[in-house]
Amino acid sequence: QVQLVESGGGLVQAGGSLRLSCAASARGFSINTMGWYRQAPGKQRELVARIADGDSPAYAGSVKGRFAISRDNAKNTVTLQMNSLKPEDTGVYYCNARAVELRTGRLADNNWGQGTQVTVSS
Repeated sequence: QVQLVESGGGLVQAGGSLRLSCAASARGFSINTMGWYRQAPGKQRELVARIADGDSPAYAGSVKGRFAISRDNAKNTVTLQMNSLKPEDTGVYYCNARAVELRTGRLADNNWGQGTQVTVSS
């Protein structure tokens, strides 16, 4: 299984910045995509940003120009730099990874971290 551990959430004022990090333990798997999703109270989980092998990063329209995702393939880590935060960015942020099991070729895409709370006050 792929295990993901997030860190870096917290409380920040509007206009501030936060940096989220996610480290993956993926023995026996090859990760091809890592990303961040968020879930606000009463809303569905939504994609924030993702980065796949050989592809440009993809962002939700609401965060484009403010957030930046980066990945270290050698370390199996992904980072989300969040700038100019707004109250509507508040939610639980989840790290996600899509991976292929090396032994079987099976796609394993339902890998989630435990979530980290981001709260932006106005």
